[in-house]
Amino acid sequence: MAEEMRTSTRDLRALHDRVAAWLACRTGGPVEVSELSRPSANGMSSETLFFTASWAGRRVRCVARLAPAAEAVPVFPRYDLEAQFEVMRLARERAGVPAPRALWFEPDPGPLGTPFFVMEREDGDVPPDVMPYTFEGWLLDAPPERRRELQDASVGLLAALHDAPFTREELSVLSRPGPQPSHDGNGGPRAHPSYGGGGGLRAHVDAQHAYYAWAHGDRPIPLLERAFGWLEAHWPDDPGPDVLTWGDARIGNVMYRDFRPVAVLDWEMAAVGPRELDLAWMIFLHRFFQDLTEAMGLPGLPDFMRRDDVCRTYQDLTGHPPANLDFHLTYAALRHGVIMARVWRRRIHFGEQAMPDDPDDLVLHRTTLERMIED
Repeated sequence: MAEEMRTSTRDLRALHDRVAAWLACRTGGPVEVSELSRPSANGMSSETLFFTASWAGRRVRCVARLAPAAEAVPVFPRYDLEAQFEVMRLARERAGVPAPRALWFEPDPGPLGTPFFVMEREDGDVPPDVMPYTFEGWLLDAPPERRRELQDASVGLLAALHDAPFTREELSVLSRPGPQPSHDGNGGPRAHPSYGGGGGLRAHVDAQHAYYAWAHGDRPIPLLERAFGWLEAHWPDDPGPDVLTWGDARIGNVMYRDFRPVAVLDWEMAAVGPRELDLAWMIFLHRFFQDLTEAMGLPGLPDFMRRDDVCRTYQDLTGHPPANLDFHLTYAALRHGVIMARVWRRRIHFGEQAMPDDPDDLVLHRTTLERMIED
């Protein structure tokens, strides 16, 4: 887990002058740009650049998000940076969620070779993925009451986002076509979900299945295919109303100061769907790290992000009793399996890992997912 994964093929020195030239056009005058750098702990999909820009007496600490280069074997087939930019703005302005302040979106790939956006950089602590926060670090060392404070505040982010009254027009940026099935399985066209109408779960699972086919169609993963079958056999009678979901709702995508959220990051998986998509993802992603920790003989954080505690806090904040959690937790494990298997295949491509004999071993939490669909 401690080994650094390769996440970019772009040269920072070559990008520096191009960033400065682009900013000069945006600001209308000369701009001084610091040396570019990348984060070291979290993030394996979009490419992230850190820099400080100074112009006309202003000094702004910036973060740029770029779609990965094709030769970097991207984790996802499509990177809609405009949608991320707009959803961050809406979350901040309409829901009061502390998403970073969105500064500029550049749709033209000319300046840096790909579309990108720039946001303000915040200061704070992020629970790391490598090494996981359940192994070591400030959150593990914190008193239990401070960890509970962080947990409740993190669930509060979901409550605020899900309860915000977005309109269909505001969320239309998430309706642009991505990799999805072109028909409904019976030969007819797939109906597009409408915000608030409850059709978001069907569209979400269909899009996830299309992503699986894109990522692993050349070498199917039987466990993930069985899990997709499990979803269909256990489909909820009432998936619930649709809301704006963050998508990658986990504490590793939140920056904290004094155990309170100050920046909510990584909106590339945002979608319209039931509230439980985010709740189950938050619960399961902690379980994923906790299982890894216990497998290494360490205690981790067994009392953190427990299902009942998270659901109780969420219901207290919103009045909505979370439903269909067994389904959504299994779906979260499946979604994470598709992504992690793609990440491991990137490592194989770059010579960092060997291809396993059993493709199910590409799913790092194989045992957990097997138990979920068998039980």
